Amino acid sequence: MSIKLSAQALGHLPASVARPAYDRAALRAGILHFGVGNFHRSHQAVYLDQLFDAGLDHDWAIVGAGVFPAEEAGRQKLAGQDWLTTVVEQDSGHMSARVTGAMIDFIRPGDTAAVIDRLADPAIRIVSLTITEGGYFIDPASGAFNPTHPQIVADAADIAAPRTVFGLILAGLIRRRDEGTVPFTVMSCDNIPHNGRVTADAVIGLARLIDERLADWVREHVAFPNSMVDRITPATTDRERTILAEQFGVDDAWPVFCEPFKQWVLEDRFPAGRPALEKVGAQFVGDVAPFELMKIRILNGGHATIAYPGGLMDIHFVHEAMQHPLVSAFLATLERDEIMPTVPPVPGVVLEDYCKLIERRFANPKIGDTVRRLCLDGSNRQPKFIIPTIADRLKAGAGINGLALESALWCRYCFGTTDSGAVIEPNDPNWDRMQATAKAAKDDPQAWLAMEDIYGEVGRSPVFAAAFAHGLRTLWSLGTRETLTRYLDGAL
Repeated sequence: MSIKLSAQALGHLPASVARPAYDRAALRAGILHFGVGNFHRSHQAVYLDQLFDAGLDHDWAIVGAGVFPAEEAGRQKLAGQDWLTTVVEQDSGHMSARVTGAMIDFIRPGDTAAVIDRLADPAIRIVSLTITEGGYFIDPASGAFNPTHPQIVADAADIAAPRTVFGLILAGLIRRRDEGTVPFTVMSCDNIPHNGRVTADAVIGLARLIDERLADWVREHVAFPNSMVDRITPATTDRERTILAEQFGVDDAWPVFCEPFKQWVLEDRFPAGRPALEKVGAQFVGDVAPFELMKIRILNGGHATIAYPGGLMDIHFVHEAMQHPLVSAFLATLERDEIMPTVPPVPGVVLEDYCKLIERRFANPKIGDTVRRLCLDGSNRQPKFIIPTIADRLKAGAGINGLALESALWCRYCFGTTDSGAVIEPNDPNWDRMQATAKAAKDDPQAWLAMEDIYGEVGRSPVFAAAFAHGLRTLWSLGTRETLTRYLDGAL
């Protein structure tokens, strides 16, 4: 019989379940967080929970803030258990559960006034974000903020009633400016190159639509540190809830399962103060860019490399894809031949060791990460994780056959059927467009590369176009297995 998770139940949980040693009633909010999902709760919230458990910085607790109506379901689950989350770490020889308590409140989506009031509170010194790669209003081809997006235009027209994360942040900053309160630091924790700069571009770009002087004030007074975050964290399903109840006796409506590994590298730019996260393993550096590029290209690019062949061959779990000799060999070859050579040296890191670590993490059989999750949102992820690597290889006059095949596999996946004929359900915010373009590309591969907002200059490269077309035609004529075989044999 499992115990329903709540603050009152903490003392009655099985001894195998770790729990906060600190007094949650004594915590005070210091961080407001947008994007309370699985990754945030397995990463940032865990670091803070560990810090609080060490008896430090109890004035840096988290307040969640919802923006979209769909977030209300998760909020209600957490509210029903006093904002507690059970985090289960797993690999082949390890499984542990800990209830974390770093979150103390979660503002309901749509309660704009409450969010802005909390943003204006001097106690909030950091505003953090995990809103996914697609949440930053970036033009994929240029990589720049898009100030003409209808949601941004709407916020600029009525900043007192904003609907976007960046509108809410700016409204909070305006209040703080007008009330003479020190601005909070805005800390992105999303997998985007130069995520601090990208976030600054969004907030300042929105401010510029309202008042150039406001934009100048934000640029001068608000810090947007870059960061690199890493922890493989799949979505929660009934499978995870059942494992937690049966293995640990905890009934948690929204637990998080993740790998033991985690990493957080940040620029130390927090003028309003910050928690001592270095005490619990976070790394503060002068320049995050080398770490960020390494992770985005090798890990995120690696995920894309195994995702689409796995999806086309009807493989469900990521570790199962890694067990397939063609998929694992494709990853190993593409990483070392084309991706890793584009990654500059990283202080204190041997890239080959890092790549081997990534391969072991992908192969972890306990995580239950799905191939479908890795395939999600390619229209936002490919321009960040794959296409810049292609651009660098082309500029260097280096080979791109493997990267072209990865892109062809993505195109073939977006057609909407696997090699066996099974239907692939929509798996991209722009699925209708991607599917229509993939269907056109079956006969005319250039139709796929003509998506200027995604491929930009890369799509106009004759070298890349020829390799992509050859890869796509081979996939259609021979299927994924034979195409990978030919590539690995050097015959593609």
